[in-house]
Amino acid sequence: MPGTPPAGSSAREGAPPGVSPWWSDALSDPWRDPNAPTAVVLPAAPVAGAEPERVTDPDAPGRPKLHQMLLVPLLAALLAGTLGGALGYAFAVRGGAAGPVLGAAPGTAPTLAQRPPESLAGVAERVLPSVVTVRVAGVGGTSEGSGFIVSTDGHVITNDHVVAGGSGKASVVFNDGSTDSATVVGQDPESDIAVIKVSRTGLRPVEFGDSDALAVGDPVLAFGSPLSLANTVTSGIVSALDRTMQAGEPGGPTRYYAAIQTDAAVNHGNSGGPLVDAAGRVIGVNSTIKSLVADGQEAGNIGLAFAIPINQAKRITQEIIGTGKARRTVIGAQVGGPGANTGGSGVRLAAVEPAGPAAGAGLRAGDVILRLDGRPMTEPTDLIALVRKYAPGSVVTVEYRRGGDQQNASVTLAADAK
Repeated sequence: MPGTPPAGSSAREGAPPGVSPWWSDALSDPWRDPNAPTAVVLPAAPVAGAEPERVTDPDAPGRPKLHQMLLVPLLAALLAGTLGGALGYAFAVRGGAAGPVLGAAPGTAPTLAQRPPESLAGVAERVLPSVVTVRVAGVGGTSEGSGFIVSTDGHVITNDHVVAGGSGKASVVFNDGSTDSATVVGQDPESDIAVIKVSRTGLRPVEFGDSDALAVGDPVLAFGSPLSLANTVTSGIVSALDRTMQAGEPGGPTRYYAAIQTDAAVNHGNSGGPLVDAAGRVIGVNSTIKSLVADGQEAGNIGLAFAIPINQAKRITQEIIGTGKARRTVIGAQVGGPGANTGGSGVRLAAVEPAGPAAGAGLRAGDVILRLDGRPMTEPTDLIALVRKYAPGSVVTVEYRRGGDQQNASVTLAADAK
């Protein structure tokens, strides 16, 4: 009968009347197996005396293993380190103590940066303790120049024009800034050399070089206090040798010397300071500069500076210390005057002293000196300056012209009888 469930089946409670007891989605019931038997299987009764096998729930919490126990503190340490680093970086950035890493990793310093004793820096370090600033009070104010220590008991070489016009008293400022009073031992205005002495002992003197062994192009350093800037060092080369210099102040003596020309920067205040070679040996005394400004105006360095050769300055210094004055070297002849101009080829002798060195070598008035020890003569001042470079008693070769003949003579220079 329609709507009546077949025998052995039961209607689902709540099914609508006239409809099959199986609802429409019975076939998709995931728990329904059409091939399963209709019998209900019940579990067998436990056998007496047998313990059923215990089943462990995989989802249930259990006892942690060793690697799990080690992993926890490791993770905690990593987290703490990361957090600490982040906080430290943040505080450093806010405090301005951190930033980008600048520069490459430090490498081996090059040879020049290591400042070996033979480098310019090494030479400067060795010489500077022997360089001083010289101040002399005069009627027109304070004259300031430079100087350098030449004996452990306090003798200092400087220029005559630094101490000229003073009262004979001076003050010296050492490299370390300390000061001491000084007295003028002696002066030689014609060579522009003066010697002063401080009372301090145990000083560090300079090492002397040989100015006769110089060559054009040799490196040099100039030391001093240009424009009151103490402990100044400049570098350059020997630009020329035996450059005739004629200098002097109005009303004062005329100075002649065969100078060492250099392009090392030298300015007012460098006067009297040392010019040293690449080994740190003094080879000259800075004395004067050439400038393009008019007379009376402040001059500055243009790369033309001149120093008195140290062989000449050392000899004069020894004579001043020993006797209070220096001897002047002469050849026993006069130059200049009418007929002195020979067109730039030689210097004509205006007169020859009867008992002088020139007369003893056979020279006469009217002879034209072409060369002195191989150095050409073009102006009368050339002969005067070069003769004064030598010590009295030196023998020099003179090449001269008499009429149409060219001859040589050996002249023994002498000291002036002043």
